[in-house]
Amino acid sequence: MAVAILVAALTAAVAAPAQAHAAAARTAGHTAAPAATTGTQPVDSYANAVRQTVWVDTGLDGDKDGKSDRVAADIIRPSEPAAAGQQVPVIMDASPYYSCCGRGNENQVKTYDSSGNPVMFPLFYDNYFVSRGYAVVLVDLAGTNRSDGCVDVGGPSDITSAKSVIDWLNGRATGYTTHTGTTQAQATWANGSVGMIGKSWDGTIANGVAATGVEGLKTIVPISSISSWYDYYFAQGAALYDSGPDALASDVESSTASSHCSAEQTALRSGAPRDGDWTSAWQQRDYAAEAANVKASVFVVQGMEDLNVRTKNFGQWWTALAANNVPRKLWLSQTGHVDPFDYRRSAWVDTLHQWFDHYLMGIDNGIDTAPMADIERTPDTWTTDAVWPPAGTAATTVALRPGSANGLGTLGLTPAAAGSTENFMDNASQSEDDWASQVDQAKSDKVAFTTGALTQDMRLSGGGTVTLTASSSTSSAHLSAVLVDLGPATIRNYEDSGEGITTLSTRSCWGDSTAGDSACYLDTAADTESTGATIFSRGWADLGHYDPSLTGVSLTPGKSYTITLQLAASDHIVPAGHRLALIVAGTDNGLIVAPSGTPKVTIDLAHSSASLPLVGGSAVFPQTATR
Repeated sequence: MAVAILVAALTAAVAAPAQAHAAAARTAGHTAAPAATTGTQPVDSYANAVRQTVWVDTGLDGDKDGKSDRVAADIIRPSEPAAAGQQVPVIMDASPYYSCCGRGNENQVKTYDSSGNPVMFPLFYDNYFVSRGYAVVLVDLAGTNRSDGCVDVGGPSDITSAKSVIDWLNGRATGYTTHTGTTQAQATWANGSVGMIGKSWDGTIANGVAATGVEGLKTIVPISSISSWYDYYFAQGAALYDSGPDALASDVESSTASSHCSAEQTALRSGAPRDGDWTSAWQQRDYAAEAANVKASVFVVQGMEDLNVRTKNFGQWWTALAANNVPRKLWLSQTGHVDPFDYRRSAWVDTLHQWFDHYLMGIDNGIDTAPMADIERTPDTWTTDAVWPPAGTAATTVALRPGSANGLGTLGLTPAAAGSTENFMDNASQSEDDWASQVDQAKSDKVAFTTGALTQDMRLSGGGTVTLTASSSTSSAHLSAVLVDLGPATIRNYEDSGEGITTLSTRSCWGDSTAGDSACYLDTAADTESTGATIFSRGWADLGHYDPSLTGVSLTPGKSYTITLQLAASDHIVPAGHRLALIVAGTDNGLIVAPSGTPKVTIDLAHSSASLPLVGGSAVFPQTATR
């Protein structure tokens, strides 16, 4: 679907068959679904849609006021199906951001009329899908906007506040017509099929709700979303941020929650100590560990250069879903923390439309058998794979070998000789960009291992590891491992404010508008830059958390410890003529928090290696280690 402006008004000559067509699509059970690839059509009136708020009882009392918390679910649904005795599926986005921060590239917030009825539904989902026979439900998570309770940052209350709405849509929970009243609201207009979608925290909630196995959730579309909150705040013991989830809760909670939820804030703070140790609070927020419960299909979308929700989150979620044979699809872009609506708009709306039509309307349109993965290779240039990682991908062990100068090593298939070492001094002022730009310079703050110029393309697909046997001169040390494509390239400028996109002054429209809710959004274009070094995968760790239990210890200076750093999942082709580099260093400035002291780290190369997910395995790796 390449057109942007969608016409809602149809001539009398085509209105009747189109209405009949849509009615068939809305038939309960979808026994008369439209033909393959036809899809739902915009035949219902957006202007006349029912707009209402229902307050759903969660069964919790998070704010300890003696009353069960109710969460606000703002609903927009077409009026025609209910009038005809038909039920519709639901597209749902549960978010903490509907009043504090806004959604999308234009930071849209919910608005209400003087009676408190919803007017503005952020993002395009309502504008586009309501006329096609879908309801859209936007849920305020507990403790935010108009919902009761306290913000739980991915914990049980967060998940329950969204899951309760799915239960209500399926007749298993109680909803009310007002915030504090006793008149119940029934979802008689809903057929029980729900698809959750959202970016960042919103998509994280979709992951968490899916991991409960709740009945009625048919699909989720998590965009740049968390699968384990520990891996949002820490990388194997190394802190990624200065603050914890209690600070995030403060950013989004309502004024009411702010005055009632100090105990919850304290619990968040004590359950997530800044020492990087694994706790029960992190276990509660590890959705990947519960992937066996997922009954919904999953359409994962991720920016490969997302340095907010870093790509380890999508990688481990994808692996867990695959292990449990969950139907799934994947888009990987070169952007940072960006919604696909803002980097591949037309294709995104079309693909999402097909996805929801198939999994919520039951339309056999082939989306479930289409190529599994779409991957952006250069700005706005995409390829597809039937499965991901592609067939023939194999973990290949690569040796770290010393070079001709201190700190300038090589990558090869032959292990380093016993006694070979390299060392570096942690310099917290240096970043991965500094290391990559100085890769061929002997520097005391990093060690770089490189191949020679490749004679054929080398594709890495998935997540790798770097195992280091290392000692520190101090009682604590942080480690960084960075994979770099050395050679000229044009990439998205993911480190700029737009994280790979530029917002334009023109607008395009995706659905129907009202005076209070426009379907027209600012257009975007790729923000690009030229580079000679493309960083495409990263891993960080605290050496004191070398044990997989993630319980840290104080290092004995001079003693060797072995730790395996997890490299973030990605998909990148290092072209022939370029070189592949693995850089090992200490603090990655701006991306992990520095340890105390200034450790000197010595690496035992004979007992260190990398495992890289190479398409084609070791056959595509250079047989000779040269610089």
